[in-house]
Amino acid sequence: MNKNILIGGSILGILGIILGAFAAHGLEKLVDAEAINTFETGVRYQIYHAFFLLILGGTSFVNVKVKKVVFYLVLVGVLFFSGSIYGLATNELSSFDFKTIAMITPIGGLLLITAWVLMLIGVIRNKND
Repeated sequence: MNKNILIGGSILGILGIILGAFAAHGLEKLVDAEAINTFETGVRYQIYHAFFLLILGGTSFVNVKVKKVVFYLVLVGVLFFSGSIYGLATNELSSFDFKTIAMITPIGGLLLITAWVLMLIGVIRNKND
């Protein structure tokens, strides 16, 4: 499981760097500054959670069952949170109206918060110090 978590964190990080570069160099001529700022918020949270997965995959303070749940919460949370932000920021460039699914953004945020809470609980419950 640790290998999958580390791979997932690495992929989120790679995609975050690519999307950040795209926001800085590709979007500036296509959308306004507020949309770029919004897009960069999605990138920032994606990168935070890439690091989170790298830490999770490298620790022995959380058991495998908790790691697995946290891993999936982070993946779905980033998809919902950052993914919907990417869509909303670039909404004017698409034929799909991302405003119709904007409610998945807070759901994604809630999943990410839950992942952090579960990791905290997992660390607290660990008997090793």
